[in-house]
Amino acid sequence: MDIVFLEPCFPQNQREFVRALHAVGARVTGIGERPKSSLDDELRRWLTHYEQVGNVTSQGEVERAVRFVQSKVKVQRLEAVVEAHVMNAAKVREACGIPGTSSRTTYLCRDKPTMKEVLTKAGVPCAQSIGSGDRAEIHDFVKRIGLPVIVKPRDGAGASGTRRVDRIEDLDATLASFGVGGNTTGASVAVEEFIEGHEGFYDTLTIDGRVVHDFACHYYPNVLEAMRTRWISPQFVTTNRLDSVSAYAEVKAMGQKVITALGIETSATHMEWFFGPKGLKFNEIGCRPPGVRAWVLYAAANDIDIYREWASCVVHRRPSQKPSRRRAAGIIALRPDRDGRIVGYEGVDEVRRRFGGNVIDMHLPAPGTATQPVEAGYMANAWVRLVANDYDELRGMLDFVGQTLKVRGG
Repeated sequence: MDIVFLEPCFPQNQREFVRALHAVGARVTGIGERPKSSLDDELRRWLTHYEQVGNVTSQGEVERAVRFVQSKVKVQRLEAVVEAHVMNAAKVREACGIPGTSSRTTYLCRDKPTMKEVLTKAGVPCAQSIGSGDRAEIHDFVKRIGLPVIVKPRDGAGASGTRRVDRIEDLDATLASFGVGGNTTGASVAVEEFIEGHEGFYDTLTIDGRVVHDFACHYYPNVLEAMRTRWISPQFVTTNRLDSVSAYAEVKAMGQKVITALGIETSATHMEWFFGPKGLKFNEIGCRPPGVRAWVLYAAANDIDIYREWASCVVHRRPSQKPSRRRAAGIIALRPDRDGRIVGYEGVDEVRRRFGGNVIDMHLPAPGTATQPVEAGYMANAWVRLVANDYDELRGMLDFVGQTLKVRGG
């Protein structure tokens, strides 16, 4: 099978998708922004061909490169796994007659208000929401559903750009920060009912719209709080109880209903949910793998090469392994106590002494490294990833790391 893969070089884990496609027998053409001379020996070995373009988000540039490849071989798939690339890939697929996720499905997975409108009609429980650039319309919506509300970009990923509004007098300033002003339609945002409850995510690999692999993670605390509060060392943890605890059956059923309603066929997905006083509520979905390299946790916890599983689904339309569910795995983000540059660390030796056999890996930027802001995410500064046979035991380990390993800034 000849497959075109969009941007094999950046970010760093993109190479794993290329490796896996090559490993299951695909002939892989990469399209990327870096010159061919910059590819390392492994990428050169895994790739059958490489085309450089100026911008991988330019439909015209990518389409020209794909059509050139099509003049040489029959391209059977065009794959993109980065949020910023998926819509361009969908449009080029359709222009070039290549099977895969449609631009309609991609749009529904990116535009939050339209996504929720479609899913609500399909019977999926969602937060009430509106997509609008009209300040008066937004005010009417907020008056109807009540405060607090969440304001975010219509096509944002995760908590990026997300703001919580608790007071009506703060609403206009928040809307203005997104470019929404006056009573005329301008910049459009997603405004949603704030859902109280625990937040997690449910990730899948699907073939022809059927879930063949799935994984669930839990956030501690919820993302919005984690990305705004310096002293918190936030965690997310993948459970090994997905098949053994009956409560997850509702999450699984909701996930399959979402995939069917949005027309997702053969793809990785990443969807987020809340569970609280109003029950289980769907939040949003990406038609691509999760960020923050969550797949590393899934692989460590389940004794599988998840990139190869993805590739097997794409190329052979079947999984090749079953997740063991043997362990739980998680990451804890460690923030510098102040902005500036990293001065040093405390507690590293104690963490290694206690949990050395449980450490998947850790990232401790060298002293002198510039700190990154809290809102930059879980992997922006220091972090540690751990694995354990018991979920609750792992949670205790991660808590100990957060209490013990300190990142000093200055």
